Amino acid sequence: MSKGLPKRSEDYSLWYNELVKKAGLAENSAVRGCMVIKPYGYAIWEKMQRQLDDMFKATGHENAYFPLFVPKSLFEAEEQNAEGFAKECAVVTHYRLQNDPDRAGKLRVDPNAKLEEELIVRPTSEAVIWNTYKNWIQSYRDLPLLINQWANVVRWEMRTRLFLRTTEFLWQEGHTAHATAREAIAETEQMLEVYATFAEQYLALPVIRGIKTPSERFAGAVETYCIEGMMQDGKALQAGTSHFLGQNFAKAFDVKFATKDGGLEYVWGTSWGVSTRLMGALVMAHSDDEGLVLPPKLAPIQVVIVPIYKGEEQLAQITEKVNQLKRELLAKGISVKFDDRDTERPGFKFAEWELKGVPVRIAIGARDLENGTAEVARRDTKEKSTQQFATLADYIPALLDEIQENIYTKALNHREEHTTKVDSYEEFKQVLETKGGFVLAHWDGTAETEERIKEETKATIRCIGLNTPEEDGVDLVTGKPSKRRVYFARAY
Repeated sequence: MSKGLPKRSEDYSLWYNELVKKAGLAENSAVRGCMVIKPYGYAIWEKMQRQLDDMFKATGHENAYFPLFVPKSLFEAEEQNAEGFAKECAVVTHYRLQNDPDRAGKLRVDPNAKLEEELIVRPTSEAVIWNTYKNWIQSYRDLPLLINQWANVVRWEMRTRLFLRTTEFLWQEGHTAHATAREAIAETEQMLEVYATFAEQYLALPVIRGIKTPSERFAGAVETYCIEGMMQDGKALQAGTSHFLGQNFAKAFDVKFATKDGGLEYVWGTSWGVSTRLMGALVMAHSDDEGLVLPPKLAPIQVVIVPIYKGEEQLAQITEKVNQLKRELLAKGISVKFDDRDTERPGFKFAEWELKGVPVRIAIGARDLENGTAEVARRDTKEKSTQQFATLADYIPALLDEIQENIYTKALNHREEHTTKVDSYEEFKQVLETKGGFVLAHWDGTAETEERIKEETKATIRCIGLNTPEEDGVDLVTGKPSKRRVYFARAY
């Protein structure tokens, strides 16, 4: 098959868009700015969702579901949140259509069906959830309240890109309530670590754990924690956020609880989320000019077996051997596909599964049957080897673990090679233009300096690293004192 993919080195953006489409992950829809996630792409999302859901439940969270629509009066109750999302909101104003009297066979909005109060299509669910929590929380016995929901949200985007930025996207959003600030902060940090663990152990993406600057903070939060990954083109991608909300939403929605000593206090809140943007990270962090490179833990198909045969008799003999191997691998929790289609040649199949990023490909033909062997090809390095068929069921699981680790190590090495300390503004700009990646530089802590650097270089402060040591220095632009370096980068 002809993949027809552009090269990353020539047009990284076009390469990404074409790969997402050609690998069968997603495509543009009839609705501008919205996407159709195709079965293969959705299968990857399901694996992400399943693993994250298990991790949430292991930390005591339960799933619930809240309405898609938020009354405008609820949405504007927390002023910072409302202001932060106002320009991205889709608004429902009417509840009915009618036949258009001036155009036969067409419909129009019924002018008599105007809603008494507009409904916001949720860009995030804090408002409707905290309004609900007011009824759920009366006493300290009701705390902590640990809720997650899997949902879709809408943020009206003018410039969209599949998975990375779409008008509608899928995500999960956790919303918790606690008796003390200390407990809420501990929850915020715990969920950030859950995200970081998922990113590194499953997505094979090394991430920087950090705190956002006030200007990059979630609207309505006291503190926003984040994980930042680096893509192959040297741009950063925010891969998850966890917010300490303080008592902002509790006060906006009057959510109080009776304390053990008989007092009445506002609860402390958190919210946290990751979205289908992780699919974009998966593609951009690891894939190559031949197609997807999927970490085995998230690959819908971990092993594909391609028979090479002449005639039905050879196919039957190969199939008998393959079915035995499939049973052994499936028993070990490994997903296997036997591609015995008679409509495509082996070369086409090899190229197709390479494009789709299947971690391991096994080819077996008549000569392999005689020798008791099979050819094993790994997607990450494209290396091929001949293995004894009888020991494949033991060899493959170890190989998948090795591939997972190798993909992570390659991404980590890339990040380390593209993380640069600078001490002057000229060097800062030069690194951004010639090398890219994370730039560690001193910042004076002011929004004015942050905004100036953003306007002049298109680089933003991705985070203040949680593990960044204190270090006396001076701001690149103003020369004012600084206590630590922060992570700058151009970003998606």
